[in-house]
Amino acid sequence: MFFLFTVVDGIFVGRGVGTNGLGAVNLVLPFTMIVAALFMLINIGGVTIFAVCLGRGDVENANKVFRHGMILLGCAAAILSAIGLFFANPVCTLLGANETFHQLSVDYLFWYSLFIIPSGFSMGLQNYCRNDGAPGLVGIAVIISTILNIFGDWLLIFPFSMGTKGAAIATGVSQVAALLIMLIHFIRKNGILRFGKIKIEGSVFKNILIHGLPEGIGQLATPIMTLCMNLVLVDMIGDIGVNAFSVISYVASFTVAVFFGTSEGLQPLFGQSYGAKKEKDLKFYFKTGILTNFFGSIIVTTLIILFSRPICNLFGADAITLEYVLKVMPMYSWGFIIMAFNVMISAYLYSTERSTQAVIINFLRSMVINAGVILIFPKIVGADIIWFTFGIYEAIVLVIAVILLRHSERNGIVFK
Repeated sequence: MFFLFTVVDGIFVGRGVGTNGLGAVNLVLPFTMIVAALFMLINIGGVTIFAVCLGRGDVENANKVFRHGMILLGCAAAILSAIGLFFANPVCTLLGANETFHQLSVDYLFWYSLFIIPSGFSMGLQNYCRNDGAPGLVGIAVIISTILNIFGDWLLIFPFSMGTKGAAIATGVSQVAALLIMLIHFIRKNGILRFGKIKIEGSVFKNILIHGLPEGIGQLATPIMTLCMNLVLVDMIGDIGVNAFSVISYVASFTVAVFFGTSEGLQPLFGQSYGAKKEKDLKFYFKTGILTNFFGSIIVTTLIILFSRPICNLFGADAITLEYVLKVMPMYSWGFIIMAFNVMISAYLYSTERSTQAVIINFLRSMVINAGVILIFPKIVGADIIWFTFGIYEAIVLVIAVILLRHSERNGIVFK
């Protein structure tokens, strides 16, 4: 849902504020995506253990993990909210916002940060409820909050002329609505999830963070890549490069949402099959996930290349930015096909108690290889290689991921 709201904000900001507004929000994306990454770390860590407990029929420990996960989530959200509210100016400067984009970026970051706490709980409850037999309620929450976000973006950006701050407020209010809908699951006492008193155990917090670390690190790939790309583009191409990449980033956000959606949808099946020690089911679900992401990535990439012009028009790109995006979009988008494999392999590994391998893959993908390729290759080869770097580093990571996966299953899946 985070990625979907990002795309919706981009469409309305691009058309209602202008290309510079779109670039300003794109410059803030590393911060907002780091927020999402930390939330995913905590949420996926918790639901991974939760799903395994369900597979074993251990209701008591499943609820213990859930309650500890909510406490950890609340603490992280409070800290992140405070950073965005009190340090919006220096954060935007650090992210590379120059005079063209700075105030627009600050406006978006400040108001986005005001809603980080309810947004975090909304994301958390959606993950747990999806594992607790309530995917329908999660779907309703996503649909209603998306409609509210679209209406709020239109209302605040066009009639009220609130600019980038309007987009941030619309997103925040829609997340609050999603949170209220998810609470219905607990009011009706459906499933096994229950809020209640707990005895704080440091070991539970530790296990949540360990199990969530692969996904948390994996989610950092986008903000770190975005930050590195923006820095290189500002230095080597200028404002047009930043504005063009803002359009591409929103397209990428939607595409990433598709692949992560598939992996998150399969995560409960991976975890519960692993907990029940059903190796045949595990391999079936993994094969299904790989094929789904592969064919889905080909379709999405083809559509992006074929419809680059209407996509640019959707985001309100000006004529110069539009022509530049049409030139570089094919250079960038082929990397989605490679990324689709990496996302699924990582989800399969961390859902089956192979956090070490998943951490290695995601650490290299998110913090080492991506930054190295983006920052170094253009200095050696030239500015044009910038748009190929996404696919290049994803391909390098895929080779490593396949080697680690095969090594971990050389004697079959080990159940713990």
